[in-house]
Amino acid sequence: MPQQFVDLVRGPRLAQSGCVPGAGLRDAPSSSLRQVAPPWHGDAESQAVDLDLLRRYDRPGPRYTSYPTAVEFHEGVDAGRYATHLAAAAAKPDAPLSLYVHLPFCESRCAFCGCSVVVTRKRQVAEQYLEYLFREIGMVAEALGRRRQVVQYHWGGGTPSYLSPDQMRALHQEVGRHFAIDPAGELALEVDPRVTSSEQIETLSALGFNRLSLGVQDFDPDVQQAIHRIQGVEATRALVAHARALGFASINVDLIYGLPRQDVDSFGRTVETVIDMRPDRVAAYSFAHVPWIRAHQKLLNVEELPSADRKLQLFVAARARFLAAGYRPIGMDHFALPDDDLARAAEAGTLHRNFMGYTTRPAPDMVGFGVSAIGDVAGAFVQNTRKLSAYYQAIDAGRLPVQRGYVLDEDDVVRRHVVTQLICNLQLDTRATARRFAIEFDTYFAIERRELTEGPIAHGFLRDEGGVLRVTPTGRLFVRNICMIFDRHLREKRGDAPVFSRTV
Repeated sequence: MPQQFVDLVRGPRLAQSGCVPGAGLRDAPSSSLRQVAPPWHGDAESQAVDLDLLRRYDRPGPRYTSYPTAVEFHEGVDAGRYATHLAAAAAKPDAPLSLYVHLPFCESRCAFCGCSVVVTRKRQVAEQYLEYLFREIGMVAEALGRRRQVVQYHWGGGTPSYLSPDQMRALHQEVGRHFAIDPAGELALEVDPRVTSSEQIETLSALGFNRLSLGVQDFDPDVQQAIHRIQGVEATRALVAHARALGFASINVDLIYGLPRQDVDSFGRTVETVIDMRPDRVAAYSFAHVPWIRAHQKLLNVEELPSADRKLQLFVAARARFLAAGYRPIGMDHFALPDDDLARAAEAGTLHRNFMGYTTRPAPDMVGFGVSAIGDVAGAFVQNTRKLSAYYQAIDAGRLPVQRGYVLDEDDVVRRHVVTQLICNLQLDTRATARRFAIEFDTYFAIERRELTEGPIAHGFLRDEGGVLRVTPTGRLFVRNICMIFDRHLREKRGDAPVFSRTV
């Protein structure tokens, strides 16, 4: 790539063989060489961004799994307030629910991790945790009355496959005792290929789980050593093959770019290895380096982290490979095969996003169970305590284990719609938004309109098509920045100490 410019639409030019010349793919398996990118993946123009402009947009910003973000949560929203919102949700008994269960345990801590985890090899802690988790599930189910239909059901962590097959069955049966899980819905969980057995995958399949998300991050041994996560290619490949044979409808692989010691060649080899496994979905996340929040990230050597320029090159090169392999770009950092539900929803403009990520089965409310779990119920976010001891103490007292949250006001509701449309479907119908919320869009968002015109529109990241704001192919990489313009809370915090990871 030229030093001065980065081609954000096409990335490195693709040869007819499907390889990127000089990108270290000489040893890539022949089965990984796919057709060139289909014409729908972006506009015909090739847009380049000056690196000075890139640096201007590279600043701390949210990922927008919610609006407002969790930074706005406060302890004024407690168990009593949560009960009030559960009662409001119960008043709509026929509306579907999303349900998230947090299983926090890991055998070891990866140095890059930003999740809320409990690191222990003492397996008995999981048994005690499940006992309290079951009690919380019962308390929330009672508060929801007859509202029990679940269309999105997710186990996250931590490492959900920390549980034994018997514990998995017990947890699923307990959830099923209180809620009606739609077998045609999204039943998903995260697994760590390093510690997940064939018996566990078979158990999950028998329980009805149909979507599997595998953490990979990077297959390069040098990178793995730097992040304290050693994971073999063949074990991961075997797990994918076994899940396929069991009939899992969709398999996702998580990658992270921006990790220590990554370069375009090595990460390109990881991407080609993943493509050869042919997962239905891939998430390529920007590494969130937030050592002021996750102290264990201080174990990473900051001198080994790629620069912002190189980090963007990592993603551009990976994106070019996924598109050439037939994957469609979804939202800001996901890719899916054309026949996957995620790709179909993106094409139809019906994607939704919550704390579980992008989803094709949106529900008006989401309940979360377990330590640190977040719920989104009847206009309020609630988050459980992060400490096991406080979680157990609250449940022993017969109290929902809520530590903090946030109640949306009318302005939040409008802006939440705007941010969700942009980050999920990469466009916003301003006229429909004005009708929906009874506002005059250009007056309500006068400040934002000016910033959009002088920034993302002027720089080719966003187009104003007379009633529709549409994110360009280049703008996909900066959609977080576009959403940040509409973030009232972020505007009020300008000048404060950094809270978020950088957008690039």
